[in-house]
Amino acid sequence: MDNAAVSNNSLVRTGCRTASKMKIPQMIIFDYGHTLAHEPDFNTLKGETALYQYITANPRNLTPAELNEFAASLFKELDTARKNGFEIHEYQALRLKNEYLGLQYSVSMEEAERIFWDNTSYVAIMPETDKMLDFLNARNIRTAVISNIGWSGKALTDRLNRLLPEHRFEFIIASSEYTIRKPNRMIFELALHKAGLSADDVWYCGDNPQADVEGAAGIGIFPVWYDNALECSYRDKSKETEPDCEYLHIHEWNEMIEKLETL
Repeated sequence: MDNAAVSNNSLVRTGCRTASKMKIPQMIIFDYGHTLAHEPDFNTLKGETALYQYITANPRNLTPAELNEFAASLFKELDTARKNGFEIHEYQALRLKNEYLGLQYSVSMEEAERIFWDNTSYVAIMPETDKMLDFLNARNIRTAVISNIGWSGKALTDRLNRLLPEHRFEFIIASSEYTIRKPNRMIFELALHKAGLSADDVWYCGDNPQADVEGAAGIGIFPVWYDNALECSYRDKSKETEPDCEYLHIHEWNEMIEKLETL
């Protein structure tokens, strides 16, 4: 089959389902970053600077800039694990950095994570995410989250509760808590087990054409490629390829709402 678009929003290739079989899902699961929310001007030095005031032991008298440089080199090494499909929990990286450098803080690991993440960037919901979730809630379409993220599941849950207080996410899966990352099929299957649903009853929405779209399609979940034009600090579109499966391609949440209304 060729790559011709069959509508403004959808593209059909060899995949798990044909466009004619699209149906209203019982649940839609979402990615977090650049899908539900975005974090512009992400700057880890700001996080190190905010956390610096809580240091109680710093035997090498390292500055925030020096701590940030060390952390960057550490994560560059750890990134190999991510590229191989494994996740590193933020607590593990923080513990390694702190004990290696002899750092001690007056706050808990959990609080240190919150201070650091909150200060690396301001965070905002993607355009009309709240409207889209209200639409799903009104139609009793269940929702949940799977995110490839190093931050703890608690930190992610707290952030989503703050950003989207009216959400009804039944569960929030952070890859940091499970050692594996999308597109590993097990993380999607875990979500199906939690939901008590078969793949045919679920859609998955995300911005990454391989991890999100192909990953979901690989176990029969219908994928939605949320390809919003808002600038993303970590996304390099030049390195992306079109998903090799059937998917719904949207750029704004209104497009998904319109599609669901026609089914």
